Amino acid sequence: MAHFSQPSQVMTLDIHNGFNFRDLGGYKTQDGRVVASHRLIRSASLEYLSAEELEYLRAYGVRNIVDFRSTQEKTASPDRIPAGTRYLFDPVFSTDETLTSQAPRALAAGFSADPHEGFEHMKQTYADLVRAESAKAAYRKFFDVLLGADAPAGATIFHCTVGKDRTGMGAVYILTVLGVDAETIRADYLATNQFMGIPREYILGKVRAEGGNAVLEANLVDLLTASEAYLDSALGVIESEFGGMQNYLRHELGLDDDQQKQLREMYVEA
Repeated sequence: MAHFSQPSQVMTLDIHNGFNFRDLGGYKTQDGRVVASHRLIRSASLEYLSAEELEYLRAYGVRNIVDFRSTQEKTASPDRIPAGTRYLFDPVFSTDETLTSQAPRALAAGFSADPHEGFEHMKQTYADLVRAESAKAAYRKFFDVLLGADAPAGATIFHCTVGKDRTGMGAVYILTVLGVDAETIRADYLATNQFMGIPREYILGKVRAEGGNAVLEANLVDLLTASEAYLDSALGVIESEFGGMQNYLRHELGLDDDQQKQLREMYVEA
């Protein structure tokens, strides 16, 4: 497993046997407050964490882990869980529609002819992240964890395989509820690209070693990138089909005004 160095532009955790571990604390809200730190952590998967890193997360305050991956992903690469932490398996899709967990060889048949296939696939996946009933149910369970009686005791990690797509939309929803502005939310989503260099080059190296062509490489780059076009695909569906983000949060994810207010009281500080 490669050692992943973390960039300093965002609030990263001291995790090296994994990547994209970052605390959402410190983002300013539109009413002049800030999202509390040591409360909401987005990340990639936890299967490679060392014993020292598990202890670090426990000491950091992690008390809940929400795993958005599919059954296949979870079985192939089970999370390592810090002591005293509650784990919730909460699949957004029944299979990994983002394809980030798939081996390059498995993707070759569908992504070696058209260099735009990966990009178009991801735009469709983000529309599915909004429309799919399984996704709505998973994000509702995520909010149930954040609203739970044990949530005030510490931090919740929410993650998928690389912490980009399913995790990215989870961050969009919670940061919206907490009152963070759209520009900051977009910047948080795109910040994943700061973390993808080493894993992307590792995967592309395997493609080249296995004789993959330039089209497959281009598609894999799109599959492993956080693109504004992908986020806009999701937000466009929310706007055109569900009447905007507030309607989506209230009626599709079932977050009423009192619950949204409670989340702000729990996760925002002066």
